[in-house]
Amino acid sequence: MISIKMQEQVQSGSVIRAMFEEGKRLAEIHGAENVFDFSIGNPNAKPPDAVNKAILEILQTDNLMSVHGYMNNSGYEDVRAAVAKSINDKFGTAFTQNNILMTVGAAGGLNVIFKTLLNPGDEVITFAPFFGEYRNYVKNYEGELIIISPNTIDFQPNLVEFKEKITPKTKAVIINSPNNPSGVIYSEETIIKLAAILSEKQKEFGTDIYIISDEPYREIAYDNAEVPYLSKYYANTIIGYSFSKSLSLPGERIGYLVVPNEAADFENIISAANIANRILGFVNAPSLFQRVIAKCLDAKVDLETYNKNRELLYNALVSYGYQCIKPQGAFYLFVKTPIENEAEFCQLAKTKNILVVSGAAFGCPGYVRIAYCVAYKTIEKALPGFKALIEEIGK
Repeated sequence: MISIKMQEQVQSGSVIRAMFEEGKRLAEIHGAENVFDFSIGNPNAKPPDAVNKAILEILQTDNLMSVHGYMNNSGYEDVRAAVAKSINDKFGTAFTQNNILMTVGAAGGLNVIFKTLLNPGDEVITFAPFFGEYRNYVKNYEGELIIISPNTIDFQPNLVEFKEKITPKTKAVIINSPNNPSGVIYSEETIIKLAAILSEKQKEFGTDIYIISDEPYREIAYDNAEVPYLSKYYANTIIGYSFSKSLSLPGERIGYLVVPNEAADFENIISAANIANRILGFVNAPSLFQRVIAKCLDAKVDLETYNKNRELLYNALVSYGYQCIKPQGAFYLFVKTPIENEAEFCQLAKTKNILVVSGAAFGCPGYVRIAYCVAYKTIEKALPGFKALIEEIGK
């Protein structure tokens, strides 16, 4: 029999993945072209040409063991050095390869750093709405996720409640900007205030509190919006990054952690994270794609693909009467449902073959997430269903 913990996981499952599977079921009935699946953040912009070129170049090397062989658990030294230089060039930081640990995507990186930092009973704070898997990642290491209520006016963090909920058990604060699911970028003003609160609380409690900045959507920002680089505002910052969205490589599971020298207990954190990478079973990040991303650090997907979708979907839904803040980044709309019960709304949407995800999965009931990283034509064909849905609810 499986473990009690996994029995709970099997019963609860993943709302997003369940909706994804529902999309496949409906496609078999109605045809894929007649099912409008907005449930999962699977990038539809093609990877930059530089990615395929890099793969071919690397695999033509005479020494394939330099591509497929064992390495330091933190990753290839030259790759980490290239990543550090790229960050420094973009943000004016001063990292070296010693500050970088290559990871199996952002999810792998978060699990590595939670394994490194958390003792049983330690608290990790996050701001609703948030990526639902944070619950599981923290629970994996017997930590407790403390959720700050959503600020549904502009979806910037609720700093009043945040200050009240920091305790001597608080070990970390995890933030995600650009945010999944709201698409909001946390402003520099917000980050400065958040950092000041944490600095004050560290002194009050005599503890170290880390910001863990989860940044898979950093490069997906519109209208020249600036995404603050957190280590410039708060010393105890650890940054997790993924190339899943910036290079459209979600299935390759490649990312990294950044641990600045200024972070408290830096040497031990790096050493422990290196060991966590191994004992969690990752051992190291995928070797080929470490080499690939080192050649593609300046490449990006075509943001106009997502921006066209954003403009079409946002403008249409607002014109129909839906309420939604316009996303500044990522590729999601977080829409207030026209009925109080968002789960009921999701079921009604399915009658139009439209699949969206309940906001409760992100700690924010009363909303749904719509992932617009789909074909433009999919949005065009889905819009009549969205319009009919709100009209029928209003009758």
